Amino acid sequence: MCGIVGYLGSRDPKDIIIEGLSKLEYRGYDSAGVAIFNENQLVRVRAEGKLSQLKQKIQDLNLTFTGPSGIGHTRWATHGRPSEHNAHPHSSGPIMLVHNGIIENYLELKKELMGKGYQFESDTDSEVVAHLINDRWKQYGNLLTAIKKVLPELKGAFSIVVLNQENPNELVAFKDGPPLILGLGQNEYFLVSDVAASLAYTSRYIYLDDREIVRVTPEGYAVFSESGVRLSKTVTEVAWSADQVEKRGFRHYMLKEIYEQARSVAHCLEPFLDREQFRLKPMMEWSSVEGVHIVACGTSFYAGIYGQYLMEILGGIPCRVDVASEFRYRDPVLSPGTLVLAISQSGETADTLGAVRLAKAQGSPVVSICNVKQSSLDRESDVTFYMNCGPEIGVASTKAFTATLVLLNLLAMDLARYRKRLNADLEFQMLRRLLELPSQIEVVLAYDKYFQDAADALKRYRGFLFLGRHVLYPIAMEGALKLKELSYLHAEGYPAGEMKHGPLALIDEQMAVVVLAPQDDLYEKTLSNLQEVKARGAKVIAVGTLEDEQLKSLSDRYLSIPKVPWNINPILAVIPLQLMAYHLACSLGHDVDQPRNLAKSVTVE
Repeated sequence: MCGIVGYLGSRDPKDIIIEGLSKLEYRGYDSAGVAIFNENQLVRVRAEGKLSQLKQKIQDLNLTFTGPSGIGHTRWATHGRPSEHNAHPHSSGPIMLVHNGIIENYLELKKELMGKGYQFESDTDSEVVAHLINDRWKQYGNLLTAIKKVLPELKGAFSIVVLNQENPNELVAFKDGPPLILGLGQNEYFLVSDVAASLAYTSRYIYLDDREIVRVTPEGYAVFSESGVRLSKTVTEVAWSADQVEKRGFRHYMLKEIYEQARSVAHCLEPFLDREQFRLKPMMEWSSVEGVHIVACGTSFYAGIYGQYLMEILGGIPCRVDVASEFRYRDPVLSPGTLVLAISQSGETADTLGAVRLAKAQGSPVVSICNVKQSSLDRESDVTFYMNCGPEIGVASTKAFTATLVLLNLLAMDLARYRKRLNADLEFQMLRRLLELPSQIEVVLAYDKYFQDAADALKRYRGFLFLGRHVLYPIAMEGALKLKELSYLHAEGYPAGEMKHGPLALIDEQMAVVVLAPQDDLYEKTLSNLQEVKARGAKVIAVGTLEDEQLKSLSDRYLSIPKVPWNINPILAVIPLQLMAYHLACSLGHDVDQPRNLAKSVTVE
């Protein structure tokens, strides 16, 4: 997630904003920028790279930045590569803004604005919002009114802070999804994406809810609903010290990595997109490939099973999946026409490396999905596709798993296009859906508090059965694995259609059943399996599509994900399972980042 700091008050805005951005460096970023008033002129300074480069650039300009307001941002690239011209803040006329999140309908809005003569200097979705607010500001002459008009036009997940050069004594901000928090100081105000950015100055905060707008001036603040109704908001006292926040940011690495998934998915997609043509760049040569054989271990193995569905359904090519630790010992039959696809986050998994070496010895080409450049797997593969997740510290994999699912989609699309099973229209629609994923992940992450509240009740169950069909079957297995890894409780992932073939004997009131039942082609069949479970007294936790009243009526606890195509459902559905395992383990007092007996990279058989 990117970082936002906005300030209005009597202190030097430059110092407040730069210090606040430095507190948010733990989130990761590739560029930074500020816009601060200097003698009633709004001056923007941006730099690619680390905050130190932005500081040096400001120092070289020798500006006093007299204030009274300013905004700052650290960016992790989603739309457009890391560069100064893509860095925030973005401007249009007198309007300057910073933005976290994704604007899903930016292409339609951009087309509309270009038709009105607006020129774009960046590749970002954020600049669209700046032009849109400027357009409405010119129409209504009031920043707050302009934003009230713009908010209903935006689709996606976003938090945005806006300055207007015409009025240095006003900041207006709004959100839908990513956090945006108003800090209340002594005659000064802070608009931040994380309290860590301003905790040195205040402990009093107002947490904005979705579709709310806040306006601050030297006279005070006001919070409004989307329709313009003024709201009364609770002021929260945050008891953390600045030192505590700086040390941890998140309670555990794993939780931080769960929250990084929106960003890591976007970062994973970026190298493979031709944005000018809005199509997938060619990824590899498929002409000699007659079949695909996927080898992996643990979480990566479950990702491989998902990949098998994609390769066969989209690519129309035979595909099988092996646990790498078994692959070598059954004398597999390979050929030069069999592409071996190896998956490993670390690139050092001993069993996967052994499988790769056997495949190469038999003359099969090897392609890998990996997160670590120059790892053993990377060096020994003919082609490597990088997850681009950044370091994953927690032993239980989260963001590497979702990035792998995204890469498997891209590979299957590339294969389908080569085999003429993917026309330009379908390619456009599938890419569009993948680009919407970061904002949809932000929506699903809103369930974090749900599992935090439910953890004490969940730990009373003696076991968990995870059920899914089709592409959700490997997600059920991954959910069970996460629970086992972190909570040390019995959990099993199973195909929902196999319930009658044995597992139904396990069901009683002490068993929790987690069912993945978004509205897809197999929804009715999954619901029938759930009825069998419910009739035998199990406690049901269901993941479904939007407000599914039928599924909710069968569930003791219900979680919704956005409505998406079948191939996207697994990427969203796994996130509630990650949060469930995390909070349950925390409730039991376990070491989440380093579960007992486990290592991050298994480098021996």
